Amino acid sequence: MTSRLLRAPLTWVAVTVLAAGAAFGLYWFQPWKLVTNTEVNEELAVVATATPSDASSTPDASSAPDASSAPDASSAPDLGPVIVRSGEFITHEHDTSGTARIIRTTDGQLRLELVGLSTSNGPDLRVWLTDQPVRTGTAGWRVFDDGRWVELGRLKGNRGDQAYDIPAGVDLEGLSSVSIWCKRFAVSFGAAPLTTD
Repeated sequence: MTSRLLRAPLTWVAVTVLAAGAAFGLYWFQPWKLVTNTEVNEELAVVATATPSDASSTPDASSAPDASSAPDASSAPDLGPVIVRSGEFITHEHDTSGTARIIRTTDGQLRLELVGLSTSNGPDLRVWLTDQPVRTGTAGWRVFDDGRWVELGRLKGNRGDQAYDIPAGVDLEGLSSVSIWCKRFAVSFGAAPLTTD
């Protein structure tokens, strides 16, 4: 009876369909990522601690003995990279913590840095800048594709420090948050508001 069943064409069709379904399910959900981590430790910007008012303070012209003794513009202190906006991650579908900050480098380029990121691994995770407010609870899980968003790339790792270049043509006006976005299931793992200090 068993051998007859194994020789039946319908049995092999059913086995093939089940195997294909299982393979697709493994590819789509990637369940092993729930128990594995990818750690990234990229070098982040060393942010200047001096305030702009400190850097712009030069001797008053009336107190200078003559124009030749005024400080040369090229001798002004280089503050290095500065933080344009920053915020702390909150949890959405998966426990998420860390800091997001947009840095302006000394050559004027912008980049997003994720500092001490800790979230779950998952399939098809992306880093998005968005115009959506960061909301706690399930109400905030699926809002980030409702408006304007800019994808900076695939998430490099679910743990550690990492940086993403912001393309030169991106207008930051209105982009007020960053989300670790699972593109496959259209859900945010975690997000951070981006505000000026």
